[in-house]
Amino acid sequence: MSSRAFRPLPLLGLATLTVGLLLSGCQSFLQSRYSDSLHPTQGIVRVQGLAQSVVVRRNALGMPLIETTTFHDALFALGYVHASDRLSQMVGLRLMAEGRLAEMAGPGVLEIDRFMRAVNLRKSAEMLYRNASPRLKRFFEVYARGVNAYLFRYRDKLPMDLAESGYRPPYWKPEDSALVFCLLNFGLSVNLQEELAALVLAQKVGSAQLAWLLPTYPDEPLPFEEAAKLEGLALDGRIAGLEAISQAADQLADAHMLGVAASNNWAIAPQNSRSGKSLLANDTHLPLALPSAWNFVQIRSPKFQAAGVSIAGVPAVVAGFNGKLGWGMTMVMGDNQDLFLEKLKHEGGRLYYQADDQWLPARERQETFFIKGERPIRETLYETRHGPLLNSVLGERKHRLQPLQLSSGYGLALQTAQFEADQSLDAFFDLSRAQSVEQAFEATREIRAMPLNVVFADAEHIGWQVTGRFPNRREGLGLLPSPGWDGRYDWDGFADPILHPYDQDPPQGWLGTANQRSVNRGYGMQLSNSWYYPERAERIATLAGSGKHDRASMIAMQYDQTSPFVAKLQAMFAAPGMAEALQQAIDALPPSQRDKAREALNRLQAFDGKLAADSADAALYGAFLHESARQIFLDELGPDTSAAWKALVQAADSSYSAQADHLLGREDSPFWDDLATPQKEDKPAILARSLAAAMSLGQARLGQDPRTWQWGRLHSYNWRSETSQLAQYMGASQRASINALKDYLDRGPYPAGGDHSTLNVSAYRWGEDFDTWLIPAMRIVVDFASEEPLLGLNSSGQSGNPASAHYADGIEAWLKGRYMVFPFQPQNLDKVYGTRRLLLMPGQ
Repeated sequence: MSSRAFRPLPLLGLATLTVGLLLSGCQSFLQSRYSDSLHPTQGIVRVQGLAQSVVVRRNALGMPLIETTTFHDALFALGYVHASDRLSQMVGLRLMAEGRLAEMAGPGVLEIDRFMRAVNLRKSAEMLYRNASPRLKRFFEVYARGVNAYLFRYRDKLPMDLAESGYRPPYWKPEDSALVFCLLNFGLSVNLQEELAALVLAQKVGSAQLAWLLPTYPDEPLPFEEAAKLEGLALDGRIAGLEAISQAADQLADAHMLGVAASNNWAIAPQNSRSGKSLLANDTHLPLALPSAWNFVQIRSPKFQAAGVSIAGVPAVVAGFNGKLGWGMTMVMGDNQDLFLEKLKHEGGRLYYQADDQWLPARERQETFFIKGERPIRETLYETRHGPLLNSVLGERKHRLQPLQLSSGYGLALQTAQFEADQSLDAFFDLSRAQSVEQAFEATREIRAMPLNVVFADAEHIGWQVTGRFPNRREGLGLLPSPGWDGRYDWDGFADPILHPYDQDPPQGWLGTANQRSVNRGYGMQLSNSWYYPERAERIATLAGSGKHDRASMIAMQYDQTSPFVAKLQAMFAAPGMAEALQQAIDALPPSQRDKAREALNRLQAFDGKLAADSADAALYGAFLHESARQIFLDELGPDTSAAWKALVQAADSSYSAQADHLLGREDSPFWDDLATPQKEDKPAILARSLAAAMSLGQARLGQDPRTWQWGRLHSYNWRSETSQLAQYMGASQRASINALKDYLDRGPYPAGGDHSTLNVSAYRWGEDFDTWLIPAMRIVVDFASEEPLLGLNSSGQSGNPASAHYADGIEAWLKGRYMVFPFQPQNLDKVYGTRRLLLMPGQ
């Protein structure tokens, strides 16, 4: 048994920690207290379940190399190492996916649990696992045994967050890995939050003006016909629990990820490479977190070699290199979720919903919620033909223990593509073993569970394949919730996978994706109607298509902070019909604002578009984007604490936004008028006010002289631990205790450059604040001309345990571009991993 007693009461434990911190200093006290929660990195450890000995070595950032003589032991050791590095993260992901976070964190996260129970990822995981091959099930079983071997050994020496919570995690089951996979899949579907935001906005501005606020590329018509689906519906106040559903989705997005428009990948063909060999790059964008969602691992065994990033809880190298093939992925922005408004009624103690001309009984499902420190709650969840009624578990309560009465308004059902059986798990593993682009195509064509842009390369060829499952909608675009009682809007199966876009060895000499519109409207299937901003993809096209490339140019692209949106904004300012009108609008401002607006316009017109952290003009540009969003929309949607304003800001996180769309065009939009004034404004008038307001904001925040401003003083990185992120949902005493541990758990601030439109992404919530929330969570580069092709970087440390030296040591390397090499040649292993070895031997 450990000398550290296990504490069943978190308040007592955290209070004890706080006193200790005050007496002896944070770092030394906690390092000493939790040092026994760290697994040794050298020596001999006997582990029951291994067939033969395994060697684990670690590089300077703690990233492991697992060397085995059997594939069985490689999987077992991967589970063991994942648990030793990221046990808290694995437990948290599983609890979130199951809808059981309240068992560990208390009543503050109960709404997340209700939301996740309704979504029912457990059912999806069971189907996915059941359909996997016997071979893959054996892989998951062996991996789970490795996780459990670690759990058994360290059951009384858990990391701080688990120990002080009092939660004792149960052993890992093979199906839990499928569950974590399904959680990641659910987070990659972008349209749920957009549809929720659209409903909130519709209740504020009505369906007639809603189309101006929906994500639509500038060259596409506004979706007035789509918005017309909501005409005549009594939406105002009639969608029971809408605010609670939206808040729960936001909580889920903050605590994990939901609807994250994420990632860049590109491949350079041999003819565009300096060496005549292919190149590949991938950086996946996820919410800024400590630890990162990713962890690096390298495996060397007789039947399997690979290095790259993995997700703790899933026995796979998700993106990386295997000696012959490099592969990486981005979100395809696939719209495979739809919300349906349902007409409901109670009759004879049952809940019914209208389906065309019939009233059908809703399916019922009983769920019990166990809550730390409180009595369990048993609730009934309902489902229609379209899926679970989200507001049967959220909202319409005066007290959260009160029985739910879905007695008014509309139900809100979620239909997803996740409950379909396929062999996606096998396909992901087959991709990691593919030895050529042709074999990679064979594997990725079988991935149905996740909508991804997979880009891959071998030394001579490059390829791109869209994966996933995409519904055929009988009518409508899926941008907005549809009337569920009208079968016209139902799904009619899924698009034939043969229609999924792909490309191989294009004449242009490169392939790349960045969540942009990858197929135009009218293509033979509907991938999505809500694409991300196009600027990152445009920047890839500019750089990838310019000259010959090598490893250095690939890294430079990953750290590029030039935004093409700046040039578009400058073109709008100087456009015929705008330039003169804008000058007249500036002249009409009060004298105190007139000079500010002129200076702001002149500086923005001369700005080179490089959003470096030390750039003064970048600070002004960021201030202008912030103020213009508020000047255009806040009068209709405000105040800035309102649900409608927050919905607009949130929608800009995941898709091309109304803020950008209005800046570049939409001169006839009704939102250009300021409702707070008696006169009717136009676009030049609002832009003139925004320019002046940007100067005022900068002077208030950064000083009177704009030449001394720095973008990184407004815009910063702050790494917050999972414990810190959950603290906002806990009681006051728990929050205070966690805040006392901030220096131990969290890191930052660091000055940030870039924004949502730069390849080196550093996205913030446009119109709300300047805090970075989305970053490249990892980076990999594969250079087939190099002796050791794979380079990689994580955005935090390898370990999720704050007591580890590798908890946050990756941050500086990530900031400065100090990539790690992952050697495949035996003669180079000692150079990177050294000679210190942990020998895992079969136990007795």
